[in-house]
Amino acid sequence: MTVKFILSEYVDQAMAEAMYDQLEDHSFVGKIPVCKGVIAFGSTLKECQNELQSTLEDWILLGLKLRHRLPVIDNIDLNMG
Repeated sequence: MTVKFILSEYVDQAMAEAMYDQLEDHSFVGKIPVCKGVIAFGSTLKECQNELQSTLEDWILLGLKLRHRLPVIDNIDLNMG
């Protein structure tokens, strides 16, 4: 029996939509286009991915607290009513 948590699944699906680019200084930038304003930087791709996930998690929690409309990702809707 597999237990799934909706918030974890939402984060996983959003991260699957992440886009990364290498900058001229060889650092990385990552963003999740469907999640407006979620962007992160890192000196390595792994660091950028970790920062992006942390930024996404903070963005979701703040959005829920302020009752902002969050995007539905892979049929996961975190919005209340």
